[in-house]
Amino acid sequence: MKKKTFYTEFAYLFGLLLIALSCALLKHSNFGVSMIVAPAYLLHLYISPFWSAFTFGMAEYCLQALLIVIMAIIIRRCRVGYLFSFVTAVVYGLILDGFIYLVDFIPSDELWQRILLLLFGMVICCIGVAMMFKTYISPEAYELIVMETSSKFKWDIHKCKWCFDCICCGVAIILSFIFFGKWRFDAIGVSTLLCAALNGYLIGRFSKVLDKYFVFKDGLPLRKFFTGEDRKN
Repeated sequence: MKKKTFYTEFAYLFGLLLIALSCALLKHSNFGVSMIVAPAYLLHLYISPFWSAFTFGMAEYCLQALLIVIMAIIIRRCRVGYLFSFVTAVVYGLILDGFIYLVDFIPSDELWQRILLLLFGMVICCIGVAMMFKTYISPEAYELIVMETSSKFKWDIHKCKWCFDCICCGVAIILSFIFFGKWRFDAIGVSTLLCAALNGYLIGRFSKVLDKYFVFKDGLPLRKFFTGEDRKN
């Protein structure tokens, strides 16, 4: 079977949209958000009562800016792509706020409706992240950290992703008690634990499926600008 060409720039675009949509769906399911965004969501829940303009999306790119700085210090590397990763985070935050508004119209009163939102949100999240791993354009800080640390220390990217997910889950639990003195099930719930346990594996599986049907090629000569590396298609 001849594989179809999938440009890495489109992988970036579709990946960003799918991840933002999945986050909005998981939030709407009220089973908790994914472990990756749970710290930012808790930050939003803590600050928004005092500052109503502080949206979930804003909390995301503020926290991601901090994570990018910490990552650069730890791996002792700084690239132009890291700055663009913050731009990606801002765009993602704006898209996320838009999707949150739109999915609010989806019925979620019945348990089965919430379960469908949870399952669909998990699946498209994994597909979105798998796509982001196929592009050279700087992804959000979360994916960037996984990609850069796995490259720096020669770790398997999917195992590195699983470890990062678990760390985020642990940080979210700690923040829940620091901010609210209790476990916030609207932030850390069933979906959070399921995503922490399964996302790394599912992303790996979806990545293999994408590689089976598509050849990912750069459509624009911008890889060296973002990564400092050349790649022959």
